[in-house]
Amino acid sequence: MISISWAYGPESEKQAVRILVDRLWPRGLSKERLKVDIWMREIAPSDELRKWFAHEAAKWDDFKKRYFSELDENPRTEELLRLCRGKDVVFVFSAKNQQNNNAIALKEYVMDHL
Repeated sequence: MISISWAYGPESEKQAVRILVDRLWPRGLSKERLKVDIWMREIAPSDELRKWFAHEAAKWDDFKKRYFSELDENPRTEELLRLCRGKDVVFVFSAKNQQNNNAIALKEYVMDHL
Protein backbone atom coordinates (compact mmCIF):
# COMPACT_ATOMS: atom_id res chain seq x y z
CA MET A 1 0.00 0.00 0.00
CA ILE A 2 1.23 3.48 -0.87
CA SER A 3 0.31 6.52 1.19
CA ILE A 4 1.13 10.20 0.76
CA SER A 5 2.35 12.42 3.59
CA TRP A 6 3.01 16.15 3.66
CA ALA A 7 6.46 16.84 5.12
CA TYR A 8 5.12 19.63 7.34
CA GLY A 9 2.16 17.65 8.69
CA PRO A 10 2.01 15.13 11.50
CA GLU A 11 3.90 11.89 10.98
CA SER A 12 1.85 8.80 10.30
CA GLU A 13 1.61 6.34 13.17
CA LYS A 14 1.73 3.24 10.99
CA GLN A 15 4.95 1.40 10.25
CA ALA A 16 6.00 2.06 6.67
CA VAL A 17 9.04 2.86 4.59
CA ARG A 18 9.10 6.67 4.33
CA ILE A 19 10.54 7.95 1.05
CA LEU A 20 11.12 11.64 0.39
CA VAL A 21 10.27 12.08 -3.30
CA ASP A 22 11.24 15.75 -3.75
CA ARG A 23 14.35 16.97 -5.54
CA LEU A 24 14.97 19.59 -2.84
CA TRP A 25 15.08 19.03 0.92
CA PRO A 26 12.03 20.64 2.62
CA ARG A 27 12.89 24.09 3.97
CA GLY A 28 13.21 24.44 7.70
CA LEU A 29 13.06 20.72 8.48
CA SER A 30 15.90 18.81 10.03
CA LYS A 31 16.60 15.18 9.17
CA GLU A 32 15.58 14.24 12.70
CA ARG A 33 12.21 15.96 12.42
CA LEU A 34 11.33 14.69 8.94
CA LYS A 35 12.22 11.06 9.72
CA VAL A 36 12.50 9.59 6.24
CA ASP A 37 14.15 6.28 5.52
CA ILE A 38 15.22 7.11 1.96
CA TRP A 39 15.59 10.31 -0.02
CA MET A 40 15.08 9.53 -3.71
CA ARG A 41 15.70 12.98 -5.17
CA GLU A 42 16.45 11.46 -8.58
CA ILE A 43 12.86 10.15 -8.84
CA ALA A 44 11.43 13.68 -8.60
CA PRO A 45 10.49 15.64 -11.73
CA SER A 46 13.35 17.38 -13.50
CA ASP A 47 14.03 20.98 -12.51
CA GLU A 48 12.73 22.12 -15.90
CA LEU A 49 9.45 20.22 -15.51
CA ARG A 50 9.01 21.28 -11.89
CA LYS A 51 9.50 24.95 -12.73
CA TRP A 52 7.22 24.74 -15.79
CA PHE A 53 4.42 23.10 -13.80
CA ALA A 54 4.59 25.46 -10.80
CA HIS A 55 1.64 23.51 -9.27
CA GLU A 56 -0.85 25.12 -11.67
CA ALA A 57 -3.98 22.97 -11.72
CA ALA A 58 -4.59 23.73 -15.40
CA LYS A 59 -1.28 22.03 -16.26
CA TRP A 60 -1.90 18.92 -14.11
CA ASP A 61 -2.74 16.43 -16.87
CA ASP A 62 0.13 17.58 -19.08
CA PHE A 63 2.48 17.55 -16.09
CA LYS A 64 1.60 13.93 -15.35
CA LYS A 65 2.21 12.88 -18.96
CA ARG A 66 5.60 14.59 -19.00
CA TYR A 67 6.55 13.27 -15.56
CA PHE A 68 5.51 9.72 -16.46
CA SER A 69 7.71 9.95 -19.57
CA GLU A 70 10.62 11.01 -17.37
CA LEU A 71 9.92 8.10 -15.03
CA ASP A 72 9.87 5.66 -17.96
CA GLU A 73 13.42 6.77 -18.79
CA ASN A 74 14.68 7.09 -15.22
CA PRO A 75 17.11 4.35 -14.11
CA ARG A 76 15.94 4.73 -10.47
CA THR A 77 12.30 3.93 -11.30
CA GLU A 78 12.82 0.15 -11.18
CA GLU A 79 14.47 0.51 -7.76
CA LEU A 80 11.46 2.46 -6.51
CA LEU A 81 9.07 -0.16 -7.86
CA ARG A 82 11.04 -2.89 -6.06
CA LEU A 83 10.84 -0.92 -2.82
CA CYS A 84 7.07 -0.61 -3.17
CA ARG A 85 6.28 -4.26 -3.94
CA GLY A 86 4.61 -5.94 -0.99
CA LYS A 87 5.41 -3.18 1.50
CA ASP A 88 3.68 -0.26 3.11
CA VAL A 89 5.32 2.86 1.71
CA VAL A 90 4.78 6.55 2.35
CA PHE A 91 5.77 9.10 -0.29
CA VAL A 92 6.75 12.27 1.59
CA PHE A 93 6.49 15.61 -0.25
CA SER A 94 6.79 19.27 0.70
CA ALA A 95 4.73 21.14 -1.91
CA LYS A 96 2.16 23.56 -0.51
CA ASN A 97 -0.34 22.30 -3.09
CA GLN A 98 -1.54 19.05 -1.57
CA GLN A 99 -3.86 18.13 -4.46
CA ASN A 100 -1.54 18.54 -7.46
CA ASN A 101 2.03 17.52 -6.70
CA ASN A 102 4.66 15.04 -7.78
CA ALA A 103 3.95 12.59 -4.91
CA ILE A 104 0.33 12.16 -6.01
CA ALA A 105 1.40 11.69 -9.63
CA LEU A 106 4.15 9.28 -8.56
CA LYS A 107 1.69 7.19 -6.57
CA GLU A 108 -0.54 6.90 -9.63
CA TYR A 109 2.44 5.87 -11.78
CA VAL A 110 3.70 3.28 -9.30
CA MET A 111 0.24 1.78 -8.74
CA ASP A 112 -0.13 1.37 -12.53
CA HIS A 113 3.26 -0.39 -12.74
CA LEU A 114 3.06 -2.78 -9.79
